[in-house]
Amino acid sequence: MTIVMYDLVGADDRRFSPNCWRTRMALLHKGLEHEARPTRFEEIKSICDGDRKTIPTIEDGDKVVTDSLAIADYLEETYADRPSLFDGPVGRGLAAFVQNWTQTVVNPGVVGMVVADIHDNLVPSDQAYFRASREKLFGRALEEVQAGREDRLDSVRKSLTPLRATVSQQAFLGGDRPTYADYVAFAPFQWARSISDFRILADDDPVSAWFGRVLDLYDGAARRSPAYY
Repeated sequence: MTIVMYDLVGADDRRFSPNCWRTRMALLHKGLEHEARPTRFEEIKSICDGDRKTIPTIEDGDKVVTDSLAIADYLEETYADRPSLFDGPVGRGLAAFVQNWTQTVVNPGVVGMVVADIHDNLVPSDQAYFRASREKLFGRALEEVQAGREDRLDSVRKSLTPLRATVSQQAFLGGDRPTYADYVAFAPFQWARSISDFRILADDDPVSAWFGRVLDLYDGAARRSPAYY
């Protein structure tokens, strides 16, 4: 049975949600047949049981699961015979740490670099919602949030020091093979790549080399997704 994953999409089939990318990579890691169904902001309220406010959400038969980490836990338990996302409880703990670090340090830095670009890459029917909700969150216009990003770039790159130090010494966060922690850390950079031509990572950064390794996993599924570079 094919798992349906509701995947946030902008114009030109741009799959840009970092949370959705975590789930997409988890499904690929498990080797599970799935349909990444394009879903716009305005369509979320009508998926599944009509009671969903966020995605990713998956439908696996009659089972519906929302939230990327909850989905990862579900896939790990339900499909225990497939390659493990965590390699055990210690890896699950590492993934939780990486997710907390990513959401509190990396994502805030990245979104300030691309938030107006996200708006510009949405279909018109989603743009009004996105602008209103994000400007309420930031307390100013999207263009003001993104302005001066060149001046903040060095600070954002410095915030990646823990990731840089790790992937300078090993191929992936878990060692010689990827785990869910890699997909969590990968997601904000795929988010930016999908929605903006502004390059956050320097070409000679070890983080960039690691990012390329993750892009190439699973026959380059993430690399083939519509992106600016």
